[in-house]
Amino acid sequence: MQKAVDTRRVLRCVTLTSVVVVSSIANVGAENWPQFRGPARDGISRETGLLRQFPAGGPKVLWTVPVGQGYAGAAIFGGRVYHNDYDEKKSEWGVYARSLADGKEIWHYKESRVIRPNHAITRTVPAVDGKYVFSLDPKLGLHCLDANTGKLLWTRDLVADYKTIIPSWYNGQNPLIESDRIVIATGGQAIMVALDKATGKEIWRTPNPGKLILSHASVMPAVLGGVKQYLYGTLKGPLGVSAADGKLLWEYPRKFNVTVAPSPFAVDAQRVFMTASYDAGSVMIRVQPDGSRLKVERVFDMTSNEWNSEVHTPIVYKDHLFAVGSKKRGLFTCLTLDGKEVWTSEGKAAFELGSFLLADGMFYVLEGKTGKLRLIEASTTGYKELASAQVLNGPDVWGPMALSDGKLILRDLTKMVALDVRGK
Repeated sequence: MQKAVDTRRVLRCVTLTSVVVVSSIANVGAENWPQFRGPARDGISRETGLLRQFPAGGPKVLWTVPVGQGYAGAAIFGGRVYHNDYDEKKSEWGVYARSLADGKEIWHYKESRVIRPNHAITRTVPAVDGKYVFSLDPKLGLHCLDANTGKLLWTRDLVADYKTIIPSWYNGQNPLIESDRIVIATGGQAIMVALDKATGKEIWRTPNPGKLILSHASVMPAVLGGVKQYLYGTLKGPLGVSAADGKLLWEYPRKFNVTVAPSPFAVDAQRVFMTASYDAGSVMIRVQPDGSRLKVERVFDMTSNEWNSEVHTPIVYKDHLFAVGSKKRGLFTCLTLDGKEVWTSEGKAAFELGSFLLADGMFYVLEGKTGKLRLIEASTTGYKELASAQVLNGPDVWGPMALSDGKLILRDLTKMVALDVRGK
């Protein structure tokens, strides 16, 4: 285990604007959406009693706020919405806390940072536990903020600390938050690190002798072969790291092209699925005990002509995979766990690179070009659309969704909206 590394103090110009001072974060009794892909990082909300049909004119818009150009989605905790943003006029990176009820700003952390548009700017979702907010900016500055006030507690510069190379189109990784730690991939001098939430000091790091570079994928938790681990995907394939000590447990060599945006994820207690764009296709592998080590074998491999997802990580539901993917670009698709197509949205809807979320037996799916929201039954037998509404404007409506207390948070390139999707 590497020695803990002292955190650097902020060297750049930092200011904090506190619009409203709140002594504590309320618990509204709804399920939080504390990080990328929700509480279990699986893209599934456990909320029920949601609308199965939209009223005339679509779901009620509770609030709308302007945002800088990007795809940075929201985290929700204790009745607050947390999101990253960038002000091009002021050259300021920012993290915001807003009221889930009305969108009003509670606090705003800001920092001078020159970031030029490169297929927009922002891409990532903060991770929140009610005490801390963790935000990883486009140029790989990791910030730990007080969730109540927005005060900066500590920061890490991955480029300086780990010799990380900033990916093309900037950072797309979303921090993984757990009870005592934050886990991120770094590339450079380490594949992955676990940091103490309170101090930013290293708990462990995973050596990187193969010089794997940082992708746009995010670290995903899993238990495979009875071993708790963290999954990550690179241009050279998926890998697993021990949650206990950061040891590299396994790698599966598989070529991916240009960039990896979707994250590898556990399908069950043995299988891992990884997919990406640029003609890379998809692969399913099995990870299981073999004496004192974990053995990895291929279950099946798919070319991009068979199926792949370009940006968003698929969702596992009722032993099937669901995602906006391609054989033909942008079709919402249901696959069996052996990679066989069950149904697609062909002839009914095309979603380009739009995001999706599962709740109450329904998929909320955004059309990436138009901003139309479609509500689709989570069926393993066929495509059944329940409702649709024009809720945002295209193009490039790609940001991930968030849902808490019956409020669905969405964004396009210029604004963030909250929709009331609670049933009567």
